[in-house]
Amino acid sequence: MHEAERPYVSIIVPARNEKESILACLESLLQQDYHNYEIIAVNDSSTDNTLQIMQSMTKKYKRLIVVDSLPKPQDWVGKNWACYQGYLKSSGEFILFTDADTVHARDVLTSAVNAIKYEQLDAISLMPRLICKDIITKVTLPVLSVFLYSRYSPLRVNNPKNNVGYFFGSFYLISRDVYERIGTHKSVKQELVEDGALGRKAKAMRFRVKIIRAEHYVDALWARNPVGLWHALNRLIVPLFKSETRSTILLTIGIFFILFEPFLIASIIILIQITSMFTSLLMVVNSSCILLMAACCIIQCKFGLFQKSLYGFGFPLGCTVITFSFLNSILNALNTGKVNWRNREYLICNGQKPFKTKT
Repeated sequence: MHEAERPYVSIIVPARNEKESILACLESLLQQDYHNYEIIAVNDSSTDNTLQIMQSMTKKYKRLIVVDSLPKPQDWVGKNWACYQGYLKSSGEFILFTDADTVHARDVLTSAVNAIKYEQLDAISLMPRLICKDIITKVTLPVLSVFLYSRYSPLRVNNPKNNVGYFFGSFYLISRDVYERIGTHKSVKQELVEDGALGRKAKAMRFRVKIIRAEHYVDALWARNPVGLWHALNRLIVPLFKSETRSTILLTIGIFFILFEPFLIASIIILIQITSMFTSLLMVVNSSCILLMAACCIIQCKFGLFQKSLYGFGFPLGCTVITFSFLNSILNALNTGKVNWRNREYLICNGQKPFKTKT
């Protein structure tokens, strides 16, 4: 594609308390080999020096625009409000949304624009390499990713014959016209997982959406610590339970029997040392499930997450974390319905609307 034919792209980066990662993110975007673009970094009511770091970079980089967002309305999720404020300041034919804890390869924007033009797509999302900083997250992520891929495979998103659709928040490039036709972030203002919601809307409206594996182009921090991991799982399940109670309960029961029950039964059989045809058969079945999970997690570690295969052997801990996070999320939904995310507290009500927030 000739330089003159390249569309103008607006890159929107919402940031809340991202002092440790915002510099690397913006520098990776400012060093793109694509030239026809602008970057709009939106400060989402940060309480650290995120805003000051972004503003200091504008002295060197003219294409960087910093927006200090107004406090969000009560019926908006913070990130969604920041993305919407960035959109209002943008002028690109295409809009790229990316998270502030993401680092991009120098040619990622060129590659994405070429793909969207060559394949005549309306939106494209890149599957990143997920970065974990602590051991608990590193042994949990292989289990979670195997489970999620079985239900939300990119192959299903790329199949126009079904309605499975989602975006990765670390990188989704969408035409301005399509973004506006699906209602912008205003149409998903109460969604805690807004990238997934926008992807579903785009797919449901029959726009051409594609997900591409791009672990060598995009690095995204998945969870900063075990507490962040717990909150991330909680924000997935509580809203889902409020909107689809029956299916969420069935999903949690399934997770218990797939991820935790084999270890529980195998441990009981070993401890009580009862030998019978039934217990022997049960032991064989559960041992086979455990070995299968181990193989899947080790393979996922090496070829899917690009981390040491050794972390795959920690899958028993990962299975335990996921199982109890799902159970805890359902109890939380029944009790308070509160979700803590990005230093904000959201109260999720039935149907996910209305809801209250507390900073």
